[in-house]
Amino acid sequence: MSGSRGRRTAQQVIACASSVSSGTPTRSSPRRLVCHFVTALAVFLTGCGEHSLSKSELRAITGEIVVAARRVAGRQSEITIRPEIRGPQAADSVYISLGNPSQTNALRSSLADIARRHNLSVAERSGAGVVRFDLAFAGIHTHTIHLITPLEERRPQLVERSGRGPRLAIVIDDLGYDQAAADSLLSLPFPITASVLPHLPLSAQVAEQAYRRGDQVLLHLPMEPESDAAKREQAELRVGMNREQVESALEGMLETVPHVAGVNNHEGSRASADPALMEALMPALGQRGLFFIDSRTTAATVAYDAAKRSGVRAASRKVFLDDTPTREAILEQLDLAARDAFRDGSAIAIGHPHPATIAALSRGVPRLAARGIRVVLVSEVLE
Repeated sequence: MSGSRGRRTAQQVIACASSVSSGTPTRSSPRRLVCHFVTALAVFLTGCGEHSLSKSELRAITGEIVVAARRVAGRQSEITIRPEIRGPQAADSVYISLGNPSQTNALRSSLADIARRHNLSVAERSGAGVVRFDLAFAGIHTHTIHLITPLEERRPQLVERSGRGPRLAIVIDDLGYDQAAADSLLSLPFPITASVLPHLPLSAQVAEQAYRRGDQVLLHLPMEPESDAAKREQAELRVGMNREQVESALEGMLETVPHVAGVNNHEGSRASADPALMEALMPALGQRGLFFIDSRTTAATVAYDAAKRSGVRAASRKVFLDDTPTREAILEQLDLAARDAFRDGSAIAIGHPHPATIAALSRGVPRLAARGIRVVLVSEVLE
């Protein structure tokens, strides 16, 4: 090892050996002395069982990564550090926005130097405009580093975000479970509104990536469903909660999903039909400057009306894209959403990060653009 982690005095070796020996014999036989010597030698070579970094060591390495990023990308580059939620071992996620994709190689070299100095392994993978490095110490994950290239360098925009014409916002729900699905979705060459579930291992990571790529982030707010058999999230808004309970639950969810511009409901066929619960939710959104998208999981919903009464900007979903998750069926639903946009001036379509949905969007949205439909972020169709 490098630095102080690789050096031990004789007294430290003896102390380590003592800590792994059982009992304190009054007389040591030659055999016992040999045993103690072998134990001490093994402890010396393995660092007395040190197979993880302390928090202070981990944060010091994070600091070196930030310094290297500033040196390569300049002080104007945007850098965000977020603790990872991956079990008991501390780890950091570092998001680095590069001013120019050509800076990637220089930063890759700097990260390799840092890893070498601290005996860290490095695994690299890339896709969807992000180069990702996973660092580990003795096989234990310590850092995930995301190098994010500028939107204009990463992909051409197939759809203009300004001008006149019918507007269609595409919201993709249930993000936060699967990184590969998120990468595929966020590589699409048009604006996407990413709705991220809270309290998942990838919630913060996916939200950060969507935001850095110029897409919009929603909190996919879990609400109580009508069916008791439906899958429940670990935290959700339930009928009977008062304003303080709603406020506390919402605050906890927002802490796990950064860069939220608004919310839409996840499930919620029972909750969104409850006037008292919706009247408790909307002021909490308004205080934070968040808008509300009613996913309309029930015809009995009162959520949109409650939002308007509270002065919260809001809109409602027109089409679900992938109730039937085949590419052909999703393309038909996309055409239905386009007809709604032509008729009403705007529409919101909601889907999920299924492979068939992503394939259908990749094929269908350029066709809509050719017909004059503008695909926009959901905030652009609020009422």
